[in-house]
Formats: sequence, structure tokens, C-alpha cells
Amino acid sequence: MDVFYNPKGIGDVLMIPIQEGDREDIKHEKFGPVTKITNSNNDVLGYNIFEASTRFNLSETGKITLTQELLDEVKQVFEKQKLSDNLDFDLSPKFVVGFVEEKDPHENADKLSVCKVNVGDEVLQIVCGAPNVDKGQKVVVAKVGATMPSGLKIKPTELRGVPSNGMICSQKELGLPNAPKEKGIYVLDDSYSIGQPF
Repeated sequence: MDVFYNPKGIGDVLMIPIQEGDREDIKHEKFGPVTKITNSNNDVLGYNIFEASTRFNLSETGKITLTQELLDEVKQVFEKQKLSDNLDFDLSPKFVVGFVEEKDPHENADKLSVCKVNVGDEVLQIVCGAPNVDKGQKVVVAKVGATMPSGLKIKPTELRGVPSNGMICSQKELGLPNAPKEKGIYVLDDSYSIGQPF
């Protein structure tokens, strides 16, 4: 999960986006230095924490990966403002090395395969349309909750009636420089370990 801090461009504000929302119907609620942003359904879209440099040890600027340490500091700010919102975010890596344990044809689509992919702590079922996916490969998996460089958010889905949890990625989808033009997933060599962050 990423947060954003751009003191030169925006000001001394730590922005914590939670989910995309309709920009038409946004509400702001202030709790001291914390502004809570919600929509008409009261879904939390995010938080802005002002005077961030006085509250957090921020050595980086721009897009920052939310660490447990920074999250604990944010929780302290919320507690001081008696803001009891749930901040138990999943901070586990969302792009990991997976191992294709099984590949079976999709029952309702000739060009899709149903893969069982070991990502270290679990085995995910992922429907994949790449022509070069095969059993025994190490691949890059975008887990549910990942945001692709294109802005696409990975969610649990069904493809032609078969559940799919995650995405096996190509170099182009990962935004890697010099990605090959031909379609296909990015097959990793054996130096990578199953489950390691990519």
C-alpha cells in the first residue's frame, strides 16, 4: 500500500488513499490535523494528515510504501484525535514470485488456462490468457489488492464462470523498460524464490 507526500507541490500533507471514489459527491470531516474523506455512502476514500513533518519521520517524498512503523505513527495521531477508524491495512507485498503448479484448459474458453500458482503462503487459482504460460514456471503474480502501473486494481473476479484471484503478469503490464512486443507472461529464471516480493 502506498501513501503520498509532496511538500513542495502540495504542502506538508501526508495523503493516505484508501479507494477510488466519485469526485462529485465527496465529504470532508476534520479531526484536528486529520481530514477524513468519504463519499455519500460513508465509504472512506482516504485521509489527509496536515503538518506531516512534525508528526512523522518522512525521509522520502512522492509515492512512499506504507511501512508498519509509519502506520503505527499514523495510528497514534488518530488515537490523539479520538478517531477510532480501523487502520489494519494489509501491508504484505502485492507483487510476488509465484510458481505455476498446475495448468488446465478453461472449460468455457479455448484461449484461457486455469492455473494453480504457489505464492509462498498460499496457492491461488488464476485464470490466464497468455499463450506461453505453463506448469513449472516461476512468474510474477499481482495479488488481489495490487495496483498495476496502468492504474488497474486487481480484484477477485470470474472469467467465463471460473473464479480468478490475482494476475500472472507480462513485462509490459509491469511497466518494465524494454518490454518485448509479443504477448506473453514474464517467465523468471530459477534465481528467484517462491513468495519473494518482486
